Amino acid sequence: MKDLYPIAGLAVSALALAVHPSVPAQNLKEFVAYAKIHAGKLSYAHAGIGATSHLIGEMFKLQAGLPELVQVPYRGAGPAIADLISGQVAMAVVAVTGQSLGFHRYGQLRILAVTSPKHLVAASELPTVADAGFPGLTNQNTIGPLAPAGTPKPIIEQIAQAVRKALAEPAYEQELIESGLEASVDTTPEKFRRRLEADIVFWTPVVEALALKID
Repeated sequence: MKDLYPIAGLAVSALALAVHPSVPAQNLKEFVAYAKIHAGKLSYAHAGIGATSHLIGEMFKLQAGLPELVQVPYRGAGPAIADLISGQVAMAVVAVTGQSLGFHRYGQLRILAVTSPKHLVAASELPTVADAGFPGLTNQNTIGPLAPAGTPKPIIEQIAQAVRKALAEPAYEQELIESGLEASVDTTPEKFRRRLEADIVFWTPVVEALALKID
């Protein structure tokens, strides 16, 4: 927040808690019950240590009372999804994207819940984590351009205007939706800054609990 200047929120994205189709759970509560029966035998994949998928996974373990659910870090979301589809892991926390929604629709994985506060425009049938009984997992990643602190204000405003112009295009908004994202409406630098500050407040306790350090 000191070194970068938030220009405009472009879009928000959610995470999904998904399982391999062989797991006999149709929702998060059923998965918790299944994991407790198979304590110590199940693992979940995420995109890497410190990634939001890792942090949400650990928050889920804490809130669900599943300390023996083993976290398996991967180098990115692609390998994590690949191993979920192949059955190497029972569960994964993955980004909601056009690809992950496609895998869900074709039965290659099963999304149990998404972390967005509202049902997704692109997949309104998917329950939110609040629907599933875990409102504390509700979170969205904020995506948008930032500039180095001290960037001249005319340049900041030029980029902000470009973002607003893009978001006003229905075709572009639809492209975001198909990619699993949702446009940030009525965006301003100050609103984007407040959103990032709220993200820091949300993530700080779990980062400190896991004793994560910047490498």
